[in-house]
Amino acid sequence: LDKLDVDFQPGWDCHGLPIEWKVEEEFKKKGKEKNQINLDVFRERCRSFANYWVDEQKKQFQRFGLLTDWKETYLTMTEDSELKIVEELLKFFENGSLYLGFKPVMWSVIEQTALAEAEIEYHEKISKSIYVKFPIQNNLTNTSILIWTTTPWTIPCNKAVAYSKKLNYEIIEFTKNIPELNIKKEESFIICSSLLKEFLKIHNLEEFTLVRKIQHKELESLICSHPLKENGFNFDVKLVPSDHVTDDSGTGFVHIAPNHGEEDFLVGQKFNLGNEETVNSKGLYENNMKFFKGIHIFKADNLVVSELGKFSNIISCNDYKHSYPHSWRSKAPLIFRATSQWFISMEKNKLREKILKIIKGVNWIPKNSMNRIFSMLKDRPDWCVSRQRNWGVPITIFLKKGTNVPLMDKNVNKKIMSVIKKKGIESWFNLENKEFLTDDYNPQNYLKVNSILDVWFDSGASHAYVLKNRKIKVADLYLEGSDQHRGWFQTSLIESCALYKESPYKSVLTHGFVIDDKGKKMSKSLGNIISPK
Repeated sequence: LDKLDVDFQPGWDCHGLPIEWKVEEEFKKKGKEKNQINLDVFRERCRSFANYWVDEQKKQFQRFGLLTDWKETYLTMTEDSELKIVEELLKFFENGSLYLGFKPVMWSVIEQTALAEAEIEYHEKISKSIYVKFPIQNNLTNTSILIWTTTPWTIPCNKAVAYSKKLNYEIIEFTKNIPELNIKKEESFIICSSLLKEFLKIHNLEEFTLVRKIQHKELESLICSHPLKENGFNFDVKLVPSDHVTDDSGTGFVHIAPNHGEEDFLVGQKFNLGNEETVNSKGLYENNMKFFKGIHIFKADNLVVSELGKFSNIISCNDYKHSYPHSWRSKAPLIFRATSQWFISMEKNKLREKILKIIKGVNWIPKNSMNRIFSMLKDRPDWCVSRQRNWGVPITIFLKKGTNVPLMDKNVNKKIMSVIKKKGIESWFNLENKEFLTDDYNPQNYLKVNSILDVWFDSGASHAYVLKNRKIKVADLYLEGSDQHRGWFQTSLIESCALYKESPYKSVLTHGFVIDDKGKKMSKSLGNIISPK
């Protein structure tokens, strides 16, 4: 009978966006916007909302016949849990794995926050596919570089055009006017040799002249005008080499908007293209975007196409169906947006290498689920753990005013832990700097970080406050659905391997989902569930 004695401890992730949204809706019905509500009041309402649904779901689980000690459940929002989450975070900070970085992240303009890989899903989306001219200012007259993009809204954010030193390029010329494509007789274009045939086929073009091939050295010397120069974007657009340019599709040239793509950002850094803000948290163009300032990017594609057309700098615009990242909460499309966020490095202290080794020692049920999580962790980027929301565990770190350099002092961290232990997590929001800083620092010179932690960090730390607080080293079994390979299974593994050099579980069992009549999993967010009641 001892073998059948299972210590099953259920728990609830209580922080996060779904609850915050519901509470925002409640206040809106009372005529109050979120920025009009005291933070204490808002967070307390989130807490009571979460408590209500924990109790409701607990009753339902009991009625389903789930047997356990229902007084011994865990919540991510209890004082003990929140304290432990802060402690785990500060361990990452102290060992150098947690860093503040400015780079593009997946950003939800609906939720106005960064999202991690675990919060992203891919759906079919129809975008505008456009071929755009970047007119050359020097050396070659009446000639343009041709680029192709499926995000017309990023054209106003352009700072350069990239080409590849691995590809060959040529100059072509057309023998007659083609008004519907904004092509004039004897107007020349530079395009990748291996993509010329595709370009001609897409545009139903036959009569053209191959002027000559063009070498990389000559390409790099060219300077273009911005295609929206007449809209106030009156600056030089340089050509720069980059390995991320391929001949899979397009023209062999990629327009670079440094704040709105991972490769674009790296090119921008390499060639000092600047990283001024171009789009704000709500998805509106910033004031420096001249003609487009204040316009929402989701409404900008047609306007950009129209303006390019006014100056004959667009060849074509067509619908393009492709797989595109969406928020798994709002179901809205996401954008890449460069912001200052907190990241956990997958390379520092050889974390990725440790995890991939440790994965192989876990009993994965079914066995092929090991391949799924292995491939995810093998290729995943650094973990963005900060969120620009209100309901969650705060990132308890100070920044130096003026420089934004994080204050890493173990004595300050101990004091922060001590205050939170005595006065609770809300003290971070309510108390002044001097309460947390030691006498070595002037409170006037520092700012508290006002972002909260990704809720997956909360749940990923559950092994610390559920197991280790009870003197249990690791769990025998973690049990959840297949979506948790990118969520709880993964973040638990990252945190435990980083801080304890071992897996938090001996075995992982992935269960299936109840599906609807169309074969889709039943989900509250999709509204296709049949209530178990």
